[in-house]
Amino acid sequence: MENLSRRTALKGAGVLGAAGAASLVAPATPWTWSPAYSIPGTGTGKDPRTVWDPEADEVIARLFRNPGQVQRVNNLLKGWTKNSQPLPAGLPNELRDFIEHARRLPAWTDWDRLDAAVRFNQKRGLYLGVIYGFASGMMSTVIPREARAVYYSKGGWDLKDRISKTAKFGYDVGALNAFRPGGEMIVTCVKTRMAHAGVRHLLPQSGHWQAVAPESKPISQADIMVTWHSLPTTVMRNLRKWRVPMENYEGNGLLHSWQVTASLLGVHDEYIPNSWGHAESQARQVLDPILAPTPEGRRLANELLNLGVNLDLTLLSRGVLGALTRYVLGDKMANWYHIPREPVWSPLLETAWVPFVGMREGLLGVGVPKETYWMFDELLRQFVLLYMSELRMPISIQIPTFNNPKYK
Repeated sequence: MENLSRRTALKGAGVLGAAGAASLVAPATPWTWSPAYSIPGTGTGKDPRTVWDPEADEVIARLFRNPGQVQRVNNLLKGWTKNSQPLPAGLPNELRDFIEHARRLPAWTDWDRLDAAVRFNQKRGLYLGVIYGFASGMMSTVIPREARAVYYSKGGWDLKDRISKTAKFGYDVGALNAFRPGGEMIVTCVKTRMAHAGVRHLLPQSGHWQAVAPESKPISQADIMVTWHSLPTTVMRNLRKWRVPMENYEGNGLLHSWQVTASLLGVHDEYIPNSWGHAESQARQVLDPILAPTPEGRRLANELLNLGVNLDLTLLSRGVLGALTRYVLGDKMANWYHIPREPVWSPLLETAWVPFVGMREGLLGVGVPKETYWMFDELLRQFVLLYMSELRMPISIQIPTFNNPKYK
């Protein structure tokens, strides 16, 4: 309520003009990460916590001016799934122009490095799935701005649908043809970028979100990079912890696939780290210090732990999901949300996971084809997508048309 009281006082005093609005988004600590460590090696140095996505925001905001226009666009784009697929007829010209520009890969795209990422994903898809699901997925609940944005937006109203779209994002970036013409990652990124613009348009209209959010507008460039670090940077941290052997070209390929992803999401090049070391240094500034529990995050975490309700009424699945969360995220974050240490699953993971990884890697070393691992991992991913989408395939990322109706 401190933020609400501060905001109310400012409004009551009549000072919420330009200076007042700036004070609401002014970060508590200065931005010190240098653009010298970015893809281009240069930049303005402007704090990304005060930068959004005006290109997408202006186009999507104009759609909302015409009742029914956003849903019409969502319906038209539902069948647009492949990277090389032409856009459907009937889109507003301004939106069509935006999408055609947004779907272009950055000039610095390196296909050799993207191919290296494919080879890495073929061998380590299982690890990536575990980390994306139980580190990155649950970590979103302890990223306060993200947790609040999800909870009070449409995503909080239908969390399983939102998670299915997040799962699709992780699936598409790891697909063998992710950025190739027959892949779907470019489309997924562009649709996600438009969905973010929709949230930025709608969420400031929520009194509940306004009452608890210190920022005046959600999903800044910094917020996107915080979520970005909860994915590839967190992946690399765990792979090192599990002692997964990795050639430099494989690690660089994995990083490059996420660099391209950040660009397609509308992140400015000057905020995209050019190496794992510089990604780590940025994460230490924007991710690690801000992790904290919130009431919204606690409710989201509880819903995530109950995702197996349709499989076993959570009798077994909740314990397994909780143990995996505690193992991957650590005791501190698990304790924030009172996720118990499981008497069977927790010791099993602590004693058996790293040896299992070692055995799996050893089999790769003696000639087990990486395609065999990929086929097994692919079956698991398809099952997760089918379950999360409740068999409603293909999963369609859409521009939201309302906030969480439980909190008008």
